[in-house]
Amino acid sequence: MAAWDLSVTVEDLGLDAPPVTISVASDLHIGGVILKLVEKTQIKQDWSDHALWWEQKQRWLLRTAWTLEKYGIHHKPLRLGLPNGITLRLRVCFSNPVFQTVMGICRMLNIRHPEELSLLRPIEEKKKKKDKNLAPEIYDLTEVPLSSVSRPCLYNGMPAHFADSPEMEAIYKMLSVTQPPPAPEVIAKQYRPASVVDKAHINGRWLDSSRCLLQQGIQENDKLWLRFKYYSTYDMDPKYDAVRLTQLYEQARWAILLEDIDCTEEEMMLFGALQYHISKVAQSEPQIMSNNPAMDDLDSALQSLEVKMEGEGSSASDLLENMTAPELTDYLKIFRPKRLTLKGYKQYWFKFQDTSISYFKSKEESIGEPIQMINLKGCEVAPDVNVAAQKFLIRLLIPAPEGMNEVYLRCENEQQYAQWMAGCRLASKGKTLADSSFQSEIQSIRSFLAMQKTNSSSSSANASEESINTHSLVSPRYHKKYKPKQLTPRILDAYQNVAQLSLTDALMRFLQIWQALPDFGLSYVVVRFKGSRKDEVLGIAPNRLIRIDLSVGDVVKTWRYNNMKQWNVNWDIRQMAIEFEGNVNIAFSCVTADCKIVHEFIGGYIFMSTRSREKSETLNEELFHKLTGGHEAL
Repeated sequence: MAAWDLSVTVEDLGLDAPPVTISVASDLHIGGVILKLVEKTQIKQDWSDHALWWEQKQRWLLRTAWTLEKYGIHHKPLRLGLPNGITLRLRVCFSNPVFQTVMGICRMLNIRHPEELSLLRPIEEKKKKKDKNLAPEIYDLTEVPLSSVSRPCLYNGMPAHFADSPEMEAIYKMLSVTQPPPAPEVIAKQYRPASVVDKAHINGRWLDSSRCLLQQGIQENDKLWLRFKYYSTYDMDPKYDAVRLTQLYEQARWAILLEDIDCTEEEMMLFGALQYHISKVAQSEPQIMSNNPAMDDLDSALQSLEVKMEGEGSSASDLLENMTAPELTDYLKIFRPKRLTLKGYKQYWFKFQDTSISYFKSKEESIGEPIQMINLKGCEVAPDVNVAAQKFLIRLLIPAPEGMNEVYLRCENEQQYAQWMAGCRLASKGKTLADSSFQSEIQSIRSFLAMQKTNSSSSSANASEESINTHSLVSPRYHKKYKPKQLTPRILDAYQNVAQLSLTDALMRFLQIWQALPDFGLSYVVVRFKGSRKDEVLGIAPNRLIRIDLSVGDVVKTWRYNNMKQWNVNWDIRQMAIEFEGNVNIAFSCVTADCKIVHEFIGGYIFMSTRSREKSETLNEELFHKLTGGHEAL
């Protein structure tokens, strides 16, 4: 076990004497501690009537055979900054490897797969003199014991230690429910990397997973950040991962707001719309997820029983009426952009049945064969609406062997649009108009149109209860480029596509779009390749390494892990060497981070790829240390 310093005040040396510091390990017993103290003080006397007193806990440590670990002396308080900006004070293990310390923290906070997270030193925030009183609030969890049980006992969907009091329950809610969008001035105050080199500096702050906090100079009550380090999220189950899903979303949201990852303007508007929707739904949904599969089964059984009883209570003719889906028929205009024609929209008689739309030349001809029947199941439905201009378009992308066929339907007014849009959305999910959600879908589309109306008339801008501070939803470059009222219609336009998502689906959609960005999952380090005279950037991704030429800013080479034969570090000259198949060898020294950090990143990603469902319950700690701990070669 790692050694660390323990300070003990010895009264026999006099009241003003400084404490005696001895080097101990957590597996040293109390008798051994007293023996070391006696040797250090060099006072020759009978010590048999002396004992150790633990001031903070107000208790005597009289069992000389007990180790320091058993008494819990190496567990000290630490301030921990979470991805959602909340700071906790909790007891952590200062003498075990950081990997185990993180496992202990994740057990306490109910985060599965702790191997994906790690600790890093925070970036110092620039504080103005007048901000002295604005110290962030710290939520205290130091009374929570560090248990060694792998899965905490759950009560009401949360670990039992959070169910002890309303205060603790409130803390758990902060961990498992998303935070409201930050004020624009809060975003502006945060550190924003201006270049890829700036992004590289943050990766020099990761702690070494195989050494303990004490060995890395971390003191009691120091502040560290807990972050997702490896971007290979495994087995995310919203039912059990309320805290994990929320914190990953918060880390992704801040990466986008602080321009840590690049995205297009359209993507930024969609991220803004999703944040708006998530904060809106999070406030209205009381509990984010149910943690009990048995209760879920019971819910669905009760629901089907309700349906049966409703059916039994009504007459046969009513039942027959309910079973036949309502028909939707009307004149609409259709346009197919891909057809080589200069003609615009043509009017036809449309008929909506089950999950398909058919159209005919006129109402009278609707008894015969349709011109075409479009099956909407699995298609993409997007709105193209401008209330002020009375434009109500439904854009359909229909799967076809050669790709996607695009079709536009034009509606005459809001009412027609709300009905047909609701029908299309349900049909795309394989649901008919008989589905119970049809009316609520129409209602949500109508309320959205009303919202756009209030936003489009500048005179009554304040009348909208739903006024959004759009600068809270986009990164600072858009604060400079657009005024909030210019952003509002664009974000609302994107919002229309996601307004019907549940909270969990919206969080998952946000993460999917984030994970689809070209630069997702890249951790940068400035390196100097062997034989080169200039600094370059190495990007470490979940499945590959990339080499970026700083003068061009472009990727000049990519190496995949599955072609890697071995990698090792020459610790004397701090140089990393990697051998790939086909006699490809690369070597480099690291400029902005210790080479142990790069070694750990690569080994960590190799470890992440070895996880499988069969093994997922037990974490192979030995393999992690073997791959990341600095062994000569794989």
